[in-house]
Amino acid sequence: MSQLRLDKFLADAGIGSRSQVKQYLKTGQITVNGTVIKTGNIKILPDTDLILYQGNPVVREPHVYYMLNKPAGYVSAVKDDRFPTVISLINDPSHPDLFPVGRLDKDTEGLLLITNDGALAHRLLSPKKHVDKTYYTEFRGNLPEDAATQFQQGIDIGDKKPTMPALLQTLSESSALLTIQEGRFHQVKRMFQAFNCEVTYLKRIRMGILQLDDTLPPGASRLLTPEELAAL
Repeated sequence: MSQLRLDKFLADAGIGSRSQVKQYLKTGQITVNGTVIKTGNIKILPDTDLILYQGNPVVREPHVYYMLNKPAGYVSAVKDDRFPTVISLINDPSHPDLFPVGRLDKDTEGLLLITNDGALAHRLLSPKKHVDKTYYTEFRGNLPEDAATQFQQGIDIGDKKPTMPALLQTLSESSALLTIQEGRFHQVKRMFQAFNCEVTYLKRIRMGILQLDDTLPPGASRLLTPEELAAL
């Protein structure tokens, strides 16, 4: 059970910036175990001490879960020297340890889970779990009539092993839904390239039980609902 500075705990809990927290303390709006505290440098025990702001308990949720509709042009990383990152799209200063679960290519859009829960990320990304991921894709070229069967049997994309069985649902002559269970490098693009087709647009719309919220415009995010989190 580690101690934490009171002002850091309050800021991390999201009640305000460090300067705002300092003002709240100065004006007697913060109590610790029933005592008004006016300085932020005291140490508290977040798990046992009762911290109130304006009479209401202050709780810092250890883990948070965001659904992001990733736009093109952003990299799935915490930091990058060349391109903007998906983390820069999440405004949550109280949780500086956020990271994307898996990755989408820079030019790929759609569903991306952002969290600070390493255990959940490991479960979702484990090859043994075979979590389904569905993509909407637009492409140039002509797929053979038995493309769905070939995708189901696995595609040779130049790796040591063919891909795992995938579900192809053709929507038109130039668009389809593809559900895969792996996350190999550029996998969807390489699967279509095996048929001399070029993917021109790619958007992930589902990961496991998570379905991309149609109301989220590109670049927007929201916290997962309790139902979504429970299903995960």
